Amino acid sequence: MDEPFGTRLRARMDKYGPLCVGIDPSPELLGAWGLDDSPIGLERFSRTVADSVGDLVAVMKPQSAFYERWGSRGIAVLERTIADLRDAGTLVLLDVKRGDIGSTMSAYAEAYLDRGSPLAADAVTLSPYLGFGSLSGAITSALAGDAGVFVLARTSNPEAAALQSAVAGEVYEGVRAANEARRPLGSVGVVVGATVDSPGYPLDRLNGPVLAPGLGAQGATPADVGRRFAAVRHAVVPSVSRAVLADPARLRARTERYRDECAKALSL
Repeated sequence: MDEPFGTRLRARMDKYGPLCVGIDPSPELLGAWGLDDSPIGLERFSRTVADSVGDLVAVMKPQSAFYERWGSRGIAVLERTIADLRDAGTLVLLDVKRGDIGSTMSAYAEAYLDRGSPLAADAVTLSPYLGFGSLSGAITSALAGDAGVFVLARTSNPEAAALQSAVAGEVYEGVRAANEARRPLGSVGVVVGATVDSPGYPLDRLNGPVLAPGLGAQGATPADVGRRFAAVRHAVVPSVSRAVLADPARLRARTERYRDECAKALSL
């Protein structure tokens, strides 16, 4: 990682399109693939996804919770999955949604953003609900190590709307300040669901990437992404998981279709 995350993300999106593919090895998906709900099944699922589509998309997003549920054995699989994704050449966004204060936040940053950590990713998701300032240690660590962060702002789950609407302004302004004067794209992004009609802020002011989960199984379409994120069409990263993961035989074809449809909807 010898360039800022935002620069590397911009280059990957220019070459491979805007799509992020989530790796969500839930018990239901493992069963649908004919795999045991076990660390062995977890590893086979993850390695297949990495091998099948790691060369197709800009970003891949393992969901840490599905690995953590198996304790040390699951974390070992997550470490190998991150290594496999790096070998495939894609950027790794680890979905951990961590948020804390002081030394605890620094410890999370060391675990997920320090280059020497076996869990080091290109970027992570962060939760700002102890105050945006509580994330300063992680953001500083990320920028120092050419990594990135995506801060939850307006997520795709409907039960979050009231709380997030009340605090989103602080999140957006914090992200805008962190990205000031950074080109071509800042390394501090936000998470805004692809199902959200109004983020409550002009996203083009952020100068950073916008992760937009909710494509596919949660109801958003590539056309929705194009309409809702037209102002940041060069910075939005729509994310799809179950809609491409459901059928291993069609994993690559479905990924290519979502990637191409999103690029078309965003006129890229």
